[in-house]
Amino acid sequence: MQQIGVLPAQHLREMVARGEIRADAPVSGAQIQPASLDLRLSARAWRVRASFLAGKGRRVADQLAALEMHQMDLTHGAVLEKGCVYVVPLMESLALPPDVQAVANAKSSTGRLDLLTRVITDDGTEFDRVAEGYTGPLYAEICPRSFSVLVRPGVRLNQIRFRKGQSVLSDAELLALHDTDTLVDCTPLISEGLGFSVDLRPVRGTLIGYRAKPHTGVIDLERIGAYDPREFWEELHARDGQLILDPGAFYILVSREAVHIPPDYAAEMAPYLAMVGEFRVHYAGFFDPGFGHAAAGGAGARGVLEVRCHEAPFALEHGQIVGRLVYERMSARPETLYGANIASNYQGQGLKLSKHFKAI
Repeated sequence: MQQIGVLPAQHLREMVARGEIRADAPVSGAQIQPASLDLRLSARAWRVRASFLAGKGRRVADQLAALEMHQMDLTHGAVLEKGCVYVVPLMESLALPPDVQAVANAKSSTGRLDLLTRVITDDGTEFDRVAEGYTGPLYAEICPRSFSVLVRPGVRLNQIRFRKGQSVLSDAELLALHDTDTLVDCTPLISEGLGFSVDLRPVRGTLIGYRAKPHTGVIDLERIGAYDPREFWEELHARDGQLILDPGAFYILVSREAVHIPPDYAAEMAPYLAMVGEFRVHYAGFFDPGFGHAAAGGAGARGVLEVRCHEAPFALEHGQIVGRLVYERMSARPETLYGANIASNYQGQGLKLSKHFKAI
């Protein structure tokens, strides 16, 4: 663990063994991804009046006492209702070394259900950021936005990535990496990351995406491949390369580009520019080493875009830049890559809903 960069799976296992990553129940192998650790919900939730950060010198528990509406036992399953805010302690806690920090994010399946979920900590002044040397509990703030969901202890909505120092690639380094490893299947647009655009003119068929229906049933997050997409989603079909986004609506779209994360790198989806339009691409996602990598079962993979429109309708155009991938170096190559000998639901993906829905 001497190298600068994102820590790979084998180093995460060492952190568990040393007690730097702690858990109420033993950490399972399924939680450890090539460059991240899945976090599990515990057995109790707080329904709170508002989202919050603990702030310097304050504990999350103290804020919960001030903002609590009621508590919920998740042991036998409980519904988190659309439009409400909940805080759930996580089974995992941390005792980080002074030179290790962490960043959390929603898992891919979480983002595709429009579940706004962020990690908060004691003394925290930012969502999803854990300071170097942090010792203490972790909490998930959860706000279902399109669908009410049924959760139980052990459900994994968030993932956390650990790093030593800063190893984000500059634009020049990213361009050089593309020259050797072909990060995208077209001419790269590189500006503070690798830009990607939306595909509204599919090569095959007319399906370009899905819009969440406003009134649906509950989704049990432990039921995989169980739900009929037609009960929760409206199909969207191509029309002149344009899609008008409705304010408050949630969309699943897909990038025009197929992207590739080489084995010695990881990436994170980030917004492009707030000024490009009245919408936001939900950037719930780490891209693990090996995503779209040929040796791990991929040949480039398109990024699924989780899009929410804001105050005014917006006409989204085919090929419009909507986000960027920020690449980082790994401190060491992971022992297992994304899609190679592990269950990777989205390797080689195109337009795809979360794993809870039946294949279309």
